[in-house]
Order: sequence, then C-alpha cells, then structure tokens
Amino acid sequence: MHVLPALPEFRLEAYFSRWEFTARYNLTASDAQTMSLAQLLELADDDGRARWESLHLGYTETRGLPALRQEIAGTYDHVAPEDVICFAGAEEAIYLAMQVLLEPSDHAVVVTPNYQSAETVPLSVCEVTGVALRPEDGWALDLEAVAGALRPATRVVSVNFPHNPTGAVPDESTWRDLVALCDERGIRLFSDEVYRGLELSPRQPLPQAADLSVSAASLGVLSKAYGLPGLRIGWIACRDRGLLSRLEQAKHYTTICSAAPSEVLALIALRARDSILERNRRIIEGNLPVFGEFFSRFGDLFEWQPPQGGCVCFPRYLGPDGVEAMCAGLVQSEGVLLLPASIYRSELTPTPADRFRVGVGRRDPQPALDRWATWLEQRG
Repeated sequence: MHVLPALPEFRLEAYFSRWEFTARYNLTASDAQTMSLAQLLELADDDGRARWESLHLGYTETRGLPALRQEIAGTYDHVAPEDVICFAGAEEAIYLAMQVLLEPSDHAVVVTPNYQSAETVPLSVCEVTGVALRPEDGWALDLEAVAGALRPATRVVSVNFPHNPTGAVPDESTWRDLVALCDERGIRLFSDEVYRGLELSPRQPLPQAADLSVSAASLGVLSKAYGLPGLRIGWIACRDRGLLSRLEQAKHYTTICSAAPSEVLALIALRARDSILERNRRIIEGNLPVFGEFFSRFGDLFEWQPPQGGCVCFPRYLGPDGVEAMCAGLVQSEGVLLLPASIYRSELTPTPADRFRVGVGRRDPQPALDRWATWLEQRG
C-alpha cells in the first residue's frame, strides 16, 4: 500500500491563524484591496445581475459554471472554455495538480523562496530540486540554473511570476526561453500567475504560459490581483484536455464543485476586470512613494526595492536584533503584522534570513507605518 508522507505545518497559514484577525494592522497582506458585496454588484452587467437575483443554491458543475469558464478563457489568447477547470482558490489547484502530475519516481523543480505548498506538496510525492531567486541578482530567474537542475525524471517545473514574496518579474525573453526549454524536454511547466495584471509601469504582463505552450498549465485566482479572496475561486488553464480530465477526477475527492454564489460573483468580477485591476494598480502606485519614504527615513535599518509586479515585496532588515525579533516585537507591541523570513525558509535551497514580506496593495498604509516608525524610534 502506498501512503504519501504527511505534509508539514503550513507556516504561513499557522502564523496568520495566530495574528491575521487579531493584529490591528495587516501590513503583510498578499492580496490587493478588496471590495464589499455591494460594490461588486454595482459592477454587474444585466446578465450578471439577473444571474445573481435568480440564483438557486444547488450543486454546480465540477469544472465550473460554463459562463465563468468562458470569461476566464477570454483572459487568454489561445485558451478555450474547455481548457479551463475551476477550484476553491489557488491552494486546491496547487495541491491537486501536484498530486495528478507527479509520481514517486518523478522529479520536480521549483523556484525558491516560495509559497510553501509550491514546495511541500511536490516534496510529499517525489524528489524536488530548488532553484533560488537571489537578492544579489535582483531576484532574477536564472535559466541556466533551471536547465542544470533538470533530470531525465523531471516531469514538472513550477514557477510563480509576478513572484511572491519578492515581486520579481523576469524579462520576456527569459520567460519565453523557459517555456521553450520545458517544451523541448517534454516537461510540464506549472505557472502560478495569480498576480498577473498588477505589473507596474513600464513593465507589461508576461504572456501566459498556457498561451505559449499546449502543455503548460497556468494557475489563476481572484484572490490576489483582483482582491477577492473571499470568493474562493481559482482555476487552471491548460490546452492538454487529458490533464483537465484527470484534474476533474481528483476534484471529485475534494470540493466536488464551487459555491454557486461565488461563481456568479466571480463572473461579475471578471467581466469588470479592466476597472478592478486598474483600481488596484492605482492603489499600489499611490502606496509605493509612501513606503519609499518610510524605508528612506530608516535607511540604516532597511534595504527596500518596490515590486516589479504584484502587491508584495521582500525588504531586508539590518537591525542588530534580527528580523524575527523585529517582526515579533512589532506585532506584539503595536499590532502591526509582517511576515518574517522564517516563513519562507526552504528545505531545498538557502534562503535569506534577514528579509520580511510587506504588502503594498491595501489602502491607507500610513497609520500602520506611523505606529511602526514610533516603535522604531522608541527603541532608539
């Protein structure tokens, strides 16, 4: 009998369970500014409003509401609705995809640092090699390192851009070369693209992996760039429909189907995507000078680069007490929540121990920054 190894504690989610809803200021949020139900419904077209008002709360289709899958497909250049399957957020999609794509005799490659399940779920199945994004390289993707990590048994290369937690985005040439490398080797590229749409000018969004390759799988979700995590709607787009059939069979063992209200609200959001994403980019662009001023004020304690895309970044803390003590003291004393480097440690590669994650996608960070500044000044 084959038994998968137990997954380790999910450090980030455990940390959030302790602090996310008790800390007064969440300065490490990974999602863009959310909106109320009423605000979202104001964006509905006539069809979306009618669907909402006539909604029956029965089971829905396992792959997702057809109109929703059509709208998701419309965010790609070469993806049809039949190439899309929906999940309960991105986490279910990551978990099931790695279970479906990998066998114990396989090998996978993932970038580090990472959202923990991108590493631990494949590690629960097979051997995994990490390829580090390094601060001294501006968190750039090292394509030679990816190529060097490949083995005859490599079945999956898993990446995330715009990147969590660093906000890095590779240049388009490197990105296309990665897709080509995976295609040449017969390797599945699993591309976490949940921050796509929040690239900061003049950088443009990268072509989506599912558009560039018939075998690549693109992961999307309404939680991050759209700022709608409460809907719990994510998806995988892939033109390999055999993979989608296997994912559908796996989903029968987890959520079975999405919540009907969430599907309709997701449909409304995607139809209004241009205005929602533009609003969220404006919030980030307005916040960056505020954060820049804060970190410049305490230049002896911090090194900071704004994200190239997404709404998180990974500053460096230079204080003698260390980043773990700084984050713990700040949340305990002032209720300002950050994510310390230990949340992003990897079993695969060394990861910086002097970094912490900051979220720049929420409105009015100034009160939290003021409390942080006062705390730093009082410590002297």
